[in-house]
Amino acid sequence: MTLRLLCWNVNGIRAAYRKGLDGLLRQDGADVICLQETKATPDQLPDGLRNVPGYHSYFVSPEERKGYSGVCIYSKTEPKKVMPGFGQRRFDSEGRTLVAHYDDFVLFNIYFPNGKASPERLQYKMEFYHEFLEVAERTVEGGKHVIVCGDVNTAHQEIDLARPKENGKISGFLPQERKWIDDLVAAGFVDTFRMFDPSPEKYTWWDMKTKARERNVGWRIDYFFVDEGLRSKCRNAFIMPEVQGSDHCPIGLELEI
Repeated sequence: MTLRLLCWNVNGIRAAYRKGLDGLLRQDGADVICLQETKATPDQLPDGLRNVPGYHSYFVSPEERKGYSGVCIYSKTEPKKVMPGFGQRRFDSEGRTLVAHYDDFVLFNIYFPNGKASPERLQYKMEFYHEFLEVAERTVEGGKHVIVCGDVNTAHQEIDLARPKENGKISGFLPQERKWIDDLVAAGFVDTFRMFDPSPEKYTWWDMKTKARERNVGWRIDYFFVDEGLRSKCRNAFIMPEVQGSDHCPIGLELEI
């Protein structure tokens, strides 16, 4: 069976619903759709987002800050369980993580922190990174396959952004952030897009203020990673820049499960 998963930072689920998300939910047919930066609680959503025909839906929002963060999963198959975070309030209270347990794998849908606002937020981002990697490694060691998707908020290598030299001291392309992705890969997690497409100028986020999307001056900061045991199951990984509605575009993964 081929499993199709999509991942998209929608930068506000209600706005994206009016601009392209509605069509994606109704027409793509993906088995699992993971969204990040929803910026809304379930009670704020129209019925067309709370109850999508053919899908089970799961949402998590920040405990305190409204209109911020938030992730959701739409899944045709009902997971065995869905957990809102890692089990540590410090990392879970911002509503950044949903962990869905299926028969064949554990899916982590994560909106990783942005480190640009302050040194404290960069420190929080790095601590969040390290906590997640420990959780992912324990999950694999426990005998489960792992799929990780989301907005990682870091471009890994120079090929993954249009202007690497100009951004070498900007959070999102700092040496310590890039090294963490090195560590993730060294721990046995595979950047699925690069399995299928080694070419440059493939991005998932563009700055809206400078109309960077029109010039394709972007960053690839959204990813699907799988554990090494799932590498041979991957059939395709792709970016969907034609889909509008956010400053990010969706990405996808197809596996034979």
